[in-house]
Amino acid sequence: MPGVLLIEAMAQTGGLLMLNSLQSPEEKNALFMQINNAKFRKPVIPGDVLRIEVEMKEMRKKFVMMRGEIFVDGALVAEADFTAAIVDRVKNV
Repeated sequence: MPGVLLIEAMAQTGGLLMLNSLQSPEEKNALFMQINNAKFRKPVIPGDVLRIEVEMKEMRKKFVMMRGEIFVDGALVAEADFTAAIVDRVKNV
C-alpha cells in the first residue's frame, strides 16, 4: 500500500475525530495544512488489517495538532504528525 494512502487514512481518521469533538460538526470542515515527521516502518501488503490510532495533541480555536499511528498485527508500520484548520462550511446559494 503506497505511503500516501497510509497518510490519507490517518488524515481522514483525524478529521472525523476532530469534527466529532465539536458542538456543530455539520457546520465545519477540516482542512489539513501540514504533515510532519512521517515515517514508514514496514511495508503494508494486500490483506493486511490496519488499526489506525489518532490522538489530538492540542486543540486551539481554529487549529488542531494530531498524532497518527498505523499498526498491522500489533507492529507499528507508519506514523505522522498532522496540523488541520477548522473552517466554516460554505453554504451553496
